[in-house]
Amino acid sequence: MIPRSLYDSDHDMFRDSVRKFIETEAMPHHEQWENDGMVSDEIWLKAGEQGFLCPTVPEEYGGVGADFRYNCIVNEEIGRSGCTGLGWTLHSDIAVPYIVRYGSDEQKQKYLPRCVTGELITAIAMTEPAAGSDLQGTKTTAVLDGDDYVINGSKTFITNGQKANLVIVVAKTDTSAGSKGISLFLVEAGTPGFSKGKNLKKLGMKAQDTSELFFQDVHVPKANLLGELGRGFVYLMQDLPQERLSVAVGANGMCQALLELTVNYVKERKAFGTTVATFQNTQFKLAELAAEISCAEVFLDRCTELLIADKLDTVTASKLKLLTTDLQCRVADECLQLHGGWGYMWEYPVCRAFADSRVQRIYAGTNEIMKLIIARDLMK
Repeated sequence: MIPRSLYDSDHDMFRDSVRKFIETEAMPHHEQWENDGMVSDEIWLKAGEQGFLCPTVPEEYGGVGADFRYNCIVNEEIGRSGCTGLGWTLHSDIAVPYIVRYGSDEQKQKYLPRCVTGELITAIAMTEPAAGSDLQGTKTTAVLDGDDYVINGSKTFITNGQKANLVIVVAKTDTSAGSKGISLFLVEAGTPGFSKGKNLKKLGMKAQDTSELFFQDVHVPKANLLGELGRGFVYLMQDLPQERLSVAVGANGMCQALLELTVNYVKERKAFGTTVATFQNTQFKLAELAAEISCAEVFLDRCTELLIADKLDTVTASKLKLLTTDLQCRVADECLQLHGGWGYMWEYPVCRAFADSRVQRIYAGTNEIMKLIIARDLMK
């Protein structure tokens, strides 16, 4: 593969420690977690002890204040390992950064140290039964009543939904103001009226808890407003490039792992008196995938540089998310095909990867939405 100038020797050491941790602490248990529908609390605490959660949290709030490359390393190694049940990406890359960027000092002091240690698991409740990529269609409301906001509504497909102790809830504070009427609230598990529905059964990512959340007259104090009133939609749009980059990072990690896995498999698998690796079709398929993965990785690293420099725009992030997740699904499909019938067996990593990959084209904005964003930029 092309040397990656984005990372130095310190990053390499961090990557080695993450990879070894996942190999010893996560991979042996992942099948059981798939059966359970969620990972253990223990793996979160162990990850926190090793400094693998929320690397970008500033030191004054219990973190190390690293840049986003360290998040990328964790995500790539999760992708490579196939341990898709680990909800660290949603926690470290998506939910916690909202508190870092928009939270009050009191909110940061209260929550961030425990987010870093893994004692506090976060989720962000955006999607609703009738509102997915279209956040302006949010129906959940938060109405001011004295010193409290009263939240009513429901959310679905919420990653970390079962395990989360703290949820960032997207709600309408002014139903007549369109996007300017959306705000964000911090809601702790156990708050009266806040309940969690069933752990949803999915095509893939079976070890990742994904839930329905319900809010019935949930009272939260004014202090639980995250950022400014009516600025929620702006915050969500500002943070989507990082979320889409994060999705692309995981896609790259899985692509790399699937290519390596399949190359090794076809060298050993016999058919018609020879190995599958000797067939021209096998060689050409793998060559095409290797070329595309290399190209995607170069673009990914460039986008990571832009993010660190605070220059990654929505259109560029949308291009990255579209390309890498489409590629991930294609790589999973082609590699499964090269495994033949064994590729269809759940015990083989390529089968799990095929199922796990499909959601990548849906969340963080569907790939159809990515195309709309790119097209609008071209036509303006």
